Amino acid sequence: MIRRLFYMALGAYIAVWVMRKLQALKPDHVARRAADRATSLAAEARLFADEVRRLSAGREIELRERFGLDSVRETHHNDVKDGR
Repeated sequence: MIRRLFYMALGAYIAVWVMRKLQALKPDHVARRAADRATSLAAEARLFADEVRRLSAGREIELRERFGLDSVRETHHNDVKDGR
C-alpha cells in the first residue's frame, strides 16, 4: 500500500515537473528569454568596448608623452569619420 502511494506521488511529481518544463518551451517564452539574453550580451559588449577605448586612449597618451610626439593631450574621437 505504501509502495503504491509512493509511486503515485512520484508519478504526480514527475508529471508536474514535465508539464512545467514543456510550458517553458512555448515559443513566446523562448523568444522572451532569447531577447533578454541578447540584450544583456549587447550591454556587456558595449561596456567592454567602452573600457577598451578608455584604456587605449590612456595608453596612447602615455606613449605620445614617452616618445615626445605632438598633440599629447589632444584626444581623437574614433566615432568621427576622417577618411581612413
